[in-house]
Amino acid sequence: MSVRTLIAAALAAGLIAVAAAPAAAQGQRDWDDILEEARGQTVYFNGWGGSERVNAYVARAADRVLEEHGVRVRHVRVGDISEVVSRILAEMTAGRTDSGSVDLMWINGENFAAMKRNGLLGPPFTHLLPNYALVDTEGLPTTLVDFGEPVEGLEAPWGMAQLVFLYDTARLEDPPRSMLELQDWARQNPGRFAYPQPPDFHGTTFLKQALIELVDDPDIVQYPVEAVDFDAVTAPLWAFLDALHPHLWRGGRAFPQSGPQLIQMLDDGTIEIAFNFNPAEASAAIADGQLPPTVRTYVFEDGTIGNTHFVAIPFNARSRAGAMVFANFLLSPEAQLRKEDPQVWGDPTVLDVDRLPPPWPERFADLDRGIATLTAAERGRPLLEPHASWMNALEAEWQTRYGQ
Repeated sequence: MSVRTLIAAALAAGLIAVAAAPAAAQGQRDWDDILEEARGQTVYFNGWGGSERVNAYVARAADRVLEEHGVRVRHVRVGDISEVVSRILAEMTAGRTDSGSVDLMWINGENFAAMKRNGLLGPPFTHLLPNYALVDTEGLPTTLVDFGEPVEGLEAPWGMAQLVFLYDTARLEDPPRSMLELQDWARQNPGRFAYPQPPDFHGTTFLKQALIELVDDPDIVQYPVEAVDFDAVTAPLWAFLDALHPHLWRGGRAFPQSGPQLIQMLDDGTIEIAFNFNPAEASAAIADGQLPPTVRTYVFEDGTIGNTHFVAIPFNARSRAGAMVFANFLLSPEAQLRKEDPQVWGDPTVLDVDRLPPPWPERFADLDRGIATLTAAERGRPLLEPHASWMNALEAEWQTRYGQ
């Protein structure tokens, strides 16, 4: 199935869902009923709790929903959302079908695919959210296809991520603009580039970016990995890495262990090019004194991988109406503008800003995103992540070939 076919299918699913409530008045009545049902409910929102900035953002959003709609949101902070998926699966096994411990969860990628595959999600709900109409589904295909899995209204987008490369303009004038250019640059500048060791998220993202650029037909990685000839498809990737590794930091015999370590290595001059999956990370690091003010970001000429993170409602949510109210607020221009503010979070919006009513387009345009943050136009249309099944396969093969 091609990328275009996946997106068309997802769009069709969305249109069918909207058609179930053909009149705007009917849609408003449905939403009014949801608001009435939600008032007084408590929503247990399970999500990663490893960032104080993120936690503060969720707390502020929870306060606003309580003020406006009488819905109380409890942020259940977890280290790994897969733990929550396992808990919901255990509840299903135990027959707990209508009083689950999770009402809304922050999710994407392989965890969404696993929940969808095992029937752990409730019915589609995004067509019921008034603010979902503001999402840029055309310009951001990752809002419709989550790591190769059509969303089909089962999760609501609330933020974007995209791979950007960092370099210090005081030391490097013209950085490489593709993986093959990077390989040539590394050969000419030995020891000045590195990538984190998979399964670190940033390291695996580097593998996926290289695979998409090097494979003959990028659409093939939208299939589950079991459906293709893995060895044949990935052969160009391993040939690329075999040629690249001798020119890496420490000759490719050791690798950084995390994205933050990569940022530190750029700051101390160990390497000349780093990368991150948060387009605002460089600006935040500059503001915090972790990088010099001469650092800038860029994307490759043919684009870089991006993805959307979502919120989803489990099949056995106790407070489904309240969960929808909170998901709708997270898609509001107010919440999305605050989320994109680098002083708050720095997470790119999923909204089509040009279609927002006044004064929101002006407010987004006037937002100071930081000295090193690219605009949405500069980042360009994000490349779709490979199907979620590719992650483990790539990491396992990398470990077999290059693991220490």
